[in-house]
Amino acid sequence: MTATVYYADMHCRSHERSKRAKLALLCDALGLKKIIKKNDLTAIKLHFGEFGNDTHLNPSLVRQVVDKISEAGGKPFLTDTTTLYSGSRKNAVDHINTAISHGFAPSVVGAPVIIADGLFGENDVPVRIRGKHFKEVHIATEIRRAPAMVVLSHFKGHEMAGFGGAIKNLAMGGAAVRGKRDQHDTHVQIAPDQCVGCGKCVKVCPQKALALADGKSVVDIRRCIGCFECITVCPTKAISIDWATEMAPFMERMTEYAYGAVKGREKRICYINFLMNITPDCDCAAWSDLPLVPDLGILASTDPVALDQACLDLVNAAPSLSPKADPAAPDKFTARWPHTLGTIQLAYGEELGLGSRQYSLKKI
Repeated sequence: MTATVYYADMHCRSHERSKRAKLALLCDALGLKKIIKKNDLTAIKLHFGEFGNDTHLNPSLVRQVVDKISEAGGKPFLTDTTTLYSGSRKNAVDHINTAISHGFAPSVVGAPVIIADGLFGENDVPVRIRGKHFKEVHIATEIRRAPAMVVLSHFKGHEMAGFGGAIKNLAMGGAAVRGKRDQHDTHVQIAPDQCVGCGKCVKVCPQKALALADGKSVVDIRRCIGCFECITVCPTKAISIDWATEMAPFMERMTEYAYGAVKGREKRICYINFLMNITPDCDCAAWSDLPLVPDLGILASTDPVALDQACLDLVNAAPSLSPKADPAAPDKFTARWPHTLGTIQLAYGEELGLGSRQYSLKKI
């Protein structure tokens, strides 16, 4: 079945064609008034960015979505979940303070920030599914209980998933802490010959699974929960997982969580992806690298698989901004992260019934 993906490009030469105006048109095309019923408490699922990241979603654009939800009769709130790793979003208080410091204050965006899995990430709702890896997934309570939801995703690269769009936003971002552990379910390994003993990994490990011994980092696999924060900060890439055997199952587990986040209420959720500041890293990174390609536009759909597929196709067709990039590489994200298999989330999402990879692009 072919899904419709609505597309607004980046060309703006008047107020009527500004990004905010185009975003309003995308919301109208999605039919928010049919998705959101009067007085629905409506979750806006987004990523506020780790403190130090500056390419997360623009609060002024999020405000436009808030206004359109209110216009449709809903009562919007912004939401995300706590993190496995240590950082500025480890608990609800720090997370809310980070969101406000990045411009997501109620006075700016017109809606409150509610962390969906509680103070310490322990609040979740079990959802029964029929997956290859899970029969039950643990979705953050307020994300699962919200009668309606609009999923706003910054489409960009990701060191583990290849790329992150609507599916990953639903999966990791929609899960409480034990759901995130379910998805990772692996431990890291360290190449001693590459380790320089800087200790950065030791400092960020939330489980104290890493330590320095004889000038090298070592891991206690009994403590490691596979949050992968150490992989992100290692300057020499001495830390990894067994990519050959672990990558595909990780991607499938992640996709099953995305499926569980929407199961049974597919008609009450819609998705908007922002192809702006398409950096190689997730917004979980406390920095923002140069983008891989130019800004491409804003896309929207009621089908998360079709939406992510359309975004991936646009990125791969775009000119590269990196002088080191291979212009002949068919997948820009895999070229950046060679060990990843980002398209598994699309193929497996289609297999699960999360959506269709076949789409029709409709420009507004």
